[in-house]
Amino acid sequence: MTCIHLLLTLAFAVSLGTPVEIQRPRGVPLTKKQFYEENKPFTCLDGSRTIPFDRVNDDYCDCKDGSDEPGTAACPNGIFHCTNAGYRPTFIPSSRINDGICDCCDTTDEYNSGAKCENTCKELGRKEREVLQKMAEITKEGFLLKQQLIEEAKKGQQEKQVKMTDMQENKKQLEEKVEALRTVKETAEQPEKEAKERHLKAWEEQKAAIRLEKDKAKMAEAFLELDDNADGFVSVSELQSHAELDPDADGTLTETEAQGLLGGTEKVDTSTFESVWTNIKEKYHSESQSEEPAPVETPPDEVKEPVVDNEPYPEEDVSEEEEEDDDEEDDYHEDDDKAPPTVRTPEKSQEDEEAMPPYDADTQVLIDAAQKTRDDFEEAEKALREMDDQIRYIYRLCPFNRVSQKPKYGGSETNLGSWGSWSGPENNKYLMMKYEQGTGCWQGPNRSTTVKLTCGKETVVTSTSEPSRCEYLMEFTTPAVCQEPTNIDLSPHGHEEL
Repeated sequence: MTCIHLLLTLAFAVSLGTPVEIQRPRGVPLTKKQFYEENKPFTCLDGSRTIPFDRVNDDYCDCKDGSDEPGTAACPNGIFHCTNAGYRPTFIPSSRINDGICDCCDTTDEYNSGAKCENTCKELGRKEREVLQKMAEITKEGFLLKQQLIEEAKKGQQEKQVKMTDMQENKKQLEEKVEALRTVKETAEQPEKEAKERHLKAWEEQKAAIRLEKDKAKMAEAFLELDDNADGFVSVSELQSHAELDPDADGTLTETEAQGLLGGTEKVDTSTFESVWTNIKEKYHSESQSEEPAPVETPPDEVKEPVVDNEPYPEEDVSEEEEEDDDEEDDYHEDDDKAPPTVRTPEKSQEDEEAMPPYDADTQVLIDAAQKTRDDFEEAEKALREMDDQIRYIYRLCPFNRVSQKPKYGGSETNLGSWGSWSGPENNKYLMMKYEQGTGCWQGPNRSTTVKLTCGKETVVTSTSEPSRCEYLMEFTTPAVCQEPTNIDLSPHGHEEL
């Protein structure tokens, strides 16, 4: 865009006729030639006064604006026009006229100084046209690449849109599948729940029955233990043998206390003992549980010291009977005289006894069927979540997203700013991009980046700098900002002189 504007500014028309020099006073541009007519008095361009024309360029300043001396150094505020045929016309302060230094490439500013100046306008014009030609070619190629990028972007956008549409459709189908499987799951879980509840209820009832039977067995055992004289009754005196039943915990079960436990009577039979057992079973200690087998000690005189005989046994004949006796002696051990140890079969713990039995076949079928629907539902839900993640995924390091900085050899990425707005000049705001609210600097502001765009054949970063603390400037060229070229006149300048 800048290049195009420059070319348009420099472009001008070229006369196709025979070159004819247009006469005007020295230092006057063609655009102001009509103010300088030789046969008429000259009026200062600021309108301050009118003078005879022969006083124009007479090396004396008559006009306050210096307009009567465009070709001399008489007026301190005068302006001299360099024609510079073949190159770019320009203006210089009139104080530089005839100062011995060539300011105009056509040497017209040193017409009376004796300075040896060489007209370089044609060479300068040729070099400028070469530069402009290259810039025009770059602009043209850049614009073509821009058009290609636009087409590729359109195609990519269409493909992305098709993919997004497919993903949205797949998401919709997955949502419908999830809801359908949810219904199937809930339908299968209802009979499973009912079957489990029936199984649990039956097991609770079975446990209650088992506990009741155990309690009755303990009650019968306790009755037999308490009935010391085996007369079929438990009396006050028999109950007093169990001090642990003492209600006031003073260590003694008195006759009155025992009678109270028996319901106010002297003795109870098996049918009446049931109500007594309810009151005492928590404290009652079974005699069989409290009795421990007494340890068996070996008498001192039965302890035999081992005989160590280093001499070999004599060779002698041994009768069959003696051999049998010897065998019996070899089989004898001291432990044979001891009472055999009591072998107790490990009883199942209460938790083992009360563990719920496996489900019956019909219930297990319902459980398996419900579990299958749960697995299918969870799998569909997982697929839906993954599809959702793909749809919401945002690619980082993408234009109009953010600028980031990442070390080449590892380390975390630093955000130098997220897309903010276009921030170019008023005549073309799309020449600069502003990225803001990046990662905060230590004891400083959040990082921000200004990206300056110029027309070029390639999209490439040309420089990155940090003009101010935490404020970055990135420059790169890209065909995306190239504009369509217009007809540009690259012929030699100097139309004002033809």
